[in-house]
Amino acid sequence: MIALLVTNLNAQSQDYIITGFGVSSDSTVLHTRQIQQAIDKAEADGGGTIVVPRGVFLTGALFFKPKTGLRLMEGAVLKGSDDIAQYPLIPSRMEGRSIYYYAALVNAYHVDSFSITGPGTIDGNGLRYWQAFWAYRDSMRKLGKEATNLEVHRPRLLFIWGSDHVKIQNTKLRNSGFWTTHLYQCNDVLIENCDIRSPYKPVPAPSTDGIDIDVCKRVTVRGCYISVNDDAVCIKGGKGPDAHRQPENGIVEDILIENCTFGESHGTLTLGSESIHARNITLRNCKVENNAPLLRLKMRPDTYQTFENIRIENVTGKCGTIISMNPWRQFFSLGGSTEKPFATVRNITIANVMVTCNRIGELEGNPADTVDNILFRNIKATAATPTLKNNYQKVKAVDVFVNGQPLAIKKW
Repeated sequence: MIALLVTNLNAQSQDYIITGFGVSSDSTVLHTRQIQQAIDKAEADGGGTIVVPRGVFLTGALFFKPKTGLRLMEGAVLKGSDDIAQYPLIPSRMEGRSIYYYAALVNAYHVDSFSITGPGTIDGNGLRYWQAFWAYRDSMRKLGKEATNLEVHRPRLLFIWGSDHVKIQNTKLRNSGFWTTHLYQCNDVLIENCDIRSPYKPVPAPSTDGIDIDVCKRVTVRGCYISVNDDAVCIKGGKGPDAHRQPENGIVEDILIENCTFGESHGTLTLGSESIHARNITLRNCKVENNAPLLRLKMRPDTYQTFENIRIENVTGKCGTIISMNPWRQFFSLGGSTEKPFATVRNITIANVMVTCNRIGELEGNPADTVDNILFRNIKATAATPTLKNNYQKVKAVDVFVNGQPLAIKKW
């Protein structure tokens, strides 16, 4: 048994440098087939690491196999094609639904112990996709219609499905066409010391969420910098009036986000756009440098939702609001159901926060939602709008000062 273990470990540690598979340094030449050959060879040999050396290498969708991983050396750039034809339409998961969608640039389906390590870069080369999205949205608005995210076909940067013990470390993730990092049905994940960015200008990068955690357990995000043109860390899991009964959906629990810095986004930590149950979520020891909510709860009136045991602590910097809890009706649909979904929100603590913000925030869900045990403790804020709009009784503030004055909690 010991000899077999050593053999397997050696096989998995073997390096497969992509330039040894006919990949040239010409960044205008598509190398999908050659890089995939390296991945397939590593799997056939019993496992190994695909190594991207210094240089810019253009590719379409890549599919990692069991016992394979990816390492990007200093100065290495794995650059995504901006032609959607290079990303096959396959069974996938998007916006809380199991659907056919386009592959990501880097895909790992059922690859336990999958790893991506830096210090190099994965660049989605998303400009063409962003431009197409905004042009389509504007054309729909002229017709009095609303454009959805899925109508302009765009690839994600990373999609990891059904994989446990995943590590993404010391890597730069840039310019995704759609969501940047999507984890679905994964457990025991570490995302550490990564730099995740997409632009707000000159062309905004729509729906480029930093990290989407979708039906996952035990995920740690540590020491990262995230600035994207949508939510920085987003908790997902399903949407719709029967989403809680569908086996492909489920809870997200035991999530830790720590020692991170958050640039601009739509929400530092967001729950609810496609979320049915989130539990034991902690964000701590972080800095914010944005105009976004620190905690954002999107309350869908078409989905049963439970958000519980959420803790935000030891946060400094500048944000838009400390908490934003509002009805969220984007793409609302009961699909003909007679259900009357509601949400349960309980046990949320925001503590040890020192920020400058535009406003303290609001707590107002849908009429049938229930809210219990919301605690603000030891907060010092400087705010242009120093009040908390609150619709609920069981909200408490202890040692909370706004513009030097105690925050009065009252039901509006």
